Amino acid sequence: MTEHNAQHGAQHTTRVVVIGGGYAGVIAANRLRQRPGVRVTLVNPRAEFVERIRLHQLAAGSDDAVVDFADILAPGVELVVDAATRIDTRARHVELFTGEALPYDYLIYAVGSGSGGPAVPGADEFAYPIADLEEAKRLATALGELPHGAPVAVVGAGPTGIETAAELAEQGRAVTLVCGPVLGPYLSTPGRRSVAKRLRRLGVQIIDGPGARVAAVEPDAVVLADGRQVRSLVTIWSAGFGVPDLAARSGLRTDTIGRLLTDETLTSIDDPRVAAAGDCAAPSGEPLRMSCQAALPLGAQAADTVLARIDGEQPAAIKQAFTGQCISLGRAAGTIQIARPDDTALPLYIGGRLAARIKEAICTATISGLRREARKPGSYIWIKAGKRPAAQTVPAP
Repeated sequence: MTEHNAQHGAQHTTRVVVIGGGYAGVIAANRLRQRPGVRVTLVNPRAEFVERIRLHQLAAGSDDAVVDFADILAPGVELVVDAATRIDTRARHVELFTGEALPYDYLIYAVGSGSGGPAVPGADEFAYPIADLEEAKRLATALGELPHGAPVAVVGAGPTGIETAAELAEQGRAVTLVCGPVLGPYLSTPGRRSVAKRLRRLGVQIIDGPGARVAAVEPDAVVLADGRQVRSLVTIWSAGFGVPDLAARSGLRTDTIGRLLTDETLTSIDDPRVAAAGDCAAPSGEPLRMSCQAALPLGAQAADTVLARIDGEQPAAIKQAFTGQCISLGRAAGTIQIARPDDTALPLYIGGRLAARIKEAICTATISGLRREARKPGSYIWIKAGKRPAAQTVPAP
């Protein structure tokens, strides 16, 4: 930091607003606290932190999937429980649902993702999504009212669908997993076989292949593209995610599903005072896989970008490697798919009880990592590797 910037920082408080209290938003807010003179406000519509990677457990009744923000936020981070309705980049303030406006000098956009809004007849009316806390609670209530042997269908064969199907089947429920073309598209062939073997052992009926796309959802059945009907008194929808439209409504450019377009430093291509992190960010138009594994490093890197700009320095381009995908298959088993740093799956996996223990350790360590960053901002580290597009940066404000 130059002497001029140091003096400037001593005389003025820099206001940073973080929109979104998920994995990316919380670690970004905590990391910003390493710099004196930075006032951090976190805006989130809920008063509790949601462990999204445990929502399938909430639905099944084995976890509440929430953590008190006081347990994971750094001292000095102001929590505002409200919904952001618009970002006014000219006036540099965030308009809230209650009518208030929060001024900012810099903003981190970390609104995450939610249900994708399936364009399938009957899905909105008869299916239960599971992408956020309220949806998972509604599903838990519906399952609680269902006779134990009644048929349940889970639509979607990504990690959420697989984990939900396994969790419910382990309880003895009659579960059908409607995959679409393939079970676990991310998985390698050996990893997919491991997941399928465990699901079948739990009694899950797996439907995949060319005709396994869902054509309609009815009150007591799922209708497939090839005309087959799958009986279901509770249909769970886990196929796909969507992104809140806050950026687009605020006049910021996004990709086709609404992720904020940024350069390789996670800075908005429209405004150098706005950075993005997590599922809602599309650096160079090539977003990372939507996941907790990506959200934490991206949140930390977005905070580093803002701090660099406050110091009058050029932010660094993002560097991040993936290690694979962790899937719980009930409480007693799992599959850990191993991947290359560029997030392509290798024909290697860890299965069984060991994988279940690893997955649980990772879930627990995620919250521990947020707590550590709250106690000692700047302490979070991540694997920095993998290839990204040639770095492009937005000039300083």
